[in-house]
Amino acid sequence: MTILLFGITKDIVGSSTLSVPTSSATGRRIPRTVKELKQFLGETYPELNKLSSLAVAVNNSYATDDEAINSYDEIALIPPVSGG
Repeated sequence: MTILLFGITKDIVGSSTLSVPTSSATGRRIPRTVKELKQFLGETYPELNKLSSLAVAVNNSYATDDEAINSYDEIALIPPVSGG
């Protein structure tokens, strides 16, 4: 599963994309929902937990925490936006 990263999320991870395993070869639970994905990423990159908000888009639409995800979805992390 590939995740597109923007803004501060890109800085935290150190890349504009992130691959999340889609098999249990790592021994970790595979994210099946947006909420599980956020938990997985928060454990892997604890700095993400410090963000005031973190939206997730699945297939070009904002997703709720209970939305199911799979390895074929286009997923993006959208950090808080500031501006004037």
